[in-house]
Amino acid sequence: MTDNVDRSKRRLLLAATTAAGGVAAAGVATPFVLSFMPSERAKAAGAPVEVDISAIAPGTMKVVEWQGKPVWVVRRTPEMLDLLTKHDGELTDPTSSVPQQPDYCNNVNRSIKPEVFVAIGICTHLGCSPSYRPEAAPADLGPNWGGGWFCPCHGSRFDIAARVYKGSPAPTNLIIPPHQYLSETTLLIGDDKKKGAA
Repeated sequence: MTDNVDRSKRRLLLAATTAAGGVAAAGVATPFVLSFMPSERAKAAGAPVEVDISAIAPGTMKVVEWQGKPVWVVRRTPEMLDLLTKHDGELTDPTSSVPQQPDYCNNVNRSIKPEVFVAIGICTHLGCSPSYRPEAAPADLGPNWGGGWFCPCHGSRFDIAARVYKGSPAPTNLIIPPHQYLSETTLLIGDDKKKGAA
């Protein structure tokens, strides 16, 4: 009889100890496993950004942040678009043969819709942020300047499609991020699963 009682106690103690050990192991493993998952802040840093473009007036630029980088959204005027084909001989890569843009933006406008332009605002030379100079032909930027960006760090010049001018230290055109239209007035920067469809 005592033998049966001792065996039951042993089984009970063994089961209880095993269960407690399992709970303790799970408690120790959980924070370790969770440490491999990205934080909400890290997820947000790479997350796509929605941009309302309805209030961007013709000729003006809105700056938003995506992945910690400035992204420019410009509403180009018909005059700006007209100038895009008139200075190809002055550009390093007028046809954007270096893949600095998604395929759906590999055109003279470097955009999905001609009037709305999106680019990462970081110079391809040393990472400065060029300043927006929309005015046509200012004396300090040359007689054929049709508006665009000027990098104050080392003098790189980019046209209104962010194509680099010859003689600039920047080796390539500025980068066009993946993006798409969610509606006529909303852009999603950082995601182009619909291939830029409006």
